[in-house]
Amino acid sequence: MAISFDKAFGIHQYTIGARSARAEVLAANIANADTPGYKARDLDFSAALEQAQSRTQSGFALATSDAHHIQGSSSSSLAGSVKYRVPNQPDTGDGNTVDVQQERTSFMENGLEYQASLEFLNSRISGLLKAIKGDQT
Repeated sequence: MAISFDKAFGIHQYTIGARSARAEVLAANIANADTPGYKARDLDFSAALEQAQSRTQSGFALATSDAHHIQGSSSSSLAGSVKYRVPNQPDTGDGNTVDVQQERTSFMENGLEYQASLEFLNSRISGLLKAIKGDQT
């Protein structure tokens, strides 16, 4: 009997990648807090999660402009889910829309949710290992 990872892990196997991509976007916002003209961005988590789920089921190919190009594929790009954030504060004159406090809070929340998904996956994997090996306590 084969083990279905979709049934065993549920949505949490997809949330890890989406949370990781969101952490990168939020970290870039924090790093560019003093960059004139930088616009704060965020990842639309529900769209990224949907994209991650559909990509692993159907996959996608890169566009080619010549018949001799090698067909490539990627499973880590969630760039279509990155959107500009609507600023909560008025422009300070330099065109930068990053609110450092908001970014830090979002980064912390994202980190906690990432950790929760890892803990859930860890408990599921431990349960599967016990089922495979037999509970030897």
